[in-house]
Amino acid sequence: MTTIVDASVIVSCPGRNFVTLKIRTDDGVSGVGDATLNGRELAVASYLRDHVCPLLIGRDAQRIEDTWQYLYKGAYWRRGPVTMAAIAAVDTALWDIKGKLAGLPVYQLLGGRSREGVTVYGHANGESVAEAVDDVARLVDLGYRAVRVQCGIPGIEKMYGVHKGSTPYEPAGAGARPVEATWSTQRYLTHVPRLFEAVRDRFGPDLTLLHDVHHRLTPIEAARLGKRVEDYALHWLEDPVPAELQEGFRLIRTHTTTPIAVGEVFNSIWDCQQLVAEQLVDFVRATVVHAGGITHLRRIFDYCALYHVRSGSHGATDLSPVCMAAALHLDVAIPNFGLQEYMPHAEVTDEVFPRSYRFADGYLHPGEEPGLGVDIDEKLAARYPYQPAYLPVNRLTDGTVHSW
Repeated sequence: MTTIVDASVIVSCPGRNFVTLKIRTDDGVSGVGDATLNGRELAVASYLRDHVCPLLIGRDAQRIEDTWQYLYKGAYWRRGPVTMAAIAAVDTALWDIKGKLAGLPVYQLLGGRSREGVTVYGHANGESVAEAVDDVARLVDLGYRAVRVQCGIPGIEKMYGVHKGSTPYEPAGAGARPVEATWSTQRYLTHVPRLFEAVRDRFGPDLTLLHDVHHRLTPIEAARLGKRVEDYALHWLEDPVPAELQEGFRLIRTHTTTPIAVGEVFNSIWDCQQLVAEQLVDFVRATVVHAGGITHLRRIFDYCALYHVRSGSHGATDLSPVCMAAALHLDVAIPNFGLQEYMPHAEVTDEVFPRSYRFADGYLHPGEEPGLGVDIDEKLAARYPYQPAYLPVNRLTDGTVHSW
């Protein structure tokens, strides 16, 4: 028996806020898990410190599945982003420990490689179509084989996915209250096809292209957009509508053959059960940290495989390098992998989270170190205290609150 003797929560802000769980065992082995919930980080930190960590002391670190069920069923109040992020942190840390005890990278414990590398997509954007097209060229030059493209919309001041200046795009803004943005569906639907016409004119038919709608349309509006961009052969149209009304995806499917990706806000297999079983989507974008860890995300992707649905996990910078490492070990092992989102972290983030995964020729490679191959420098992390930050709030031009 390998006994858990300590579990600590580390909240730090090396470039942005992260919540990290570190579990230690009686034989001196430690493991790390990501518990970051963008804009609500302290809620998960409290859930872990006040409710979960005390329950871990004395448990067998090798019993990963039993611990997962204990924390999920034992809480009575199941699912939800706070609960599932906390469970994910524990689960990921335990997989890290198991890999170290076995002397193997985690992907070997998941069945070994199904591919040599993990194909990732980068983010290209610009305030104008021309700037966005030039940014696509930058990523192609860096070796990316797939690119998500966003651009500014005339008449909309702050557009999702588009950065200001030379800094990488970061939606969360520091401060006591969220930034408010304005939205016009009509202007958006008119402009997006022009963006992809320009990208295809420059790069031809072979480059894998994606676009994120970010939950902002109704089903019939999404159907219209999907139909209008069919000639540009998008690899997927991401989160075209809020997924709470899953029946709405039937209408989208009826009108367009553009592939649909959903799920970065999903917390469990139940969130995607109907969408997958009725083959209403093509990619599920759930993440290790938001969907209950490696154990539960593997369960989701195994279910997806029955219906020809592939993975496309969220991988923005609000997920720490711990989560990215865990995702890569799963990505390289599952048979129905699709794509992995990859936004490189800030240099200061990489200093706090030393890791072995690497980018080369359009692929990420998880590394061969035992466990996840990532850690947290606790002394360095302590130099970057938590800073309040929120995701934006979105409003229509008449002031109505709208999906951001």
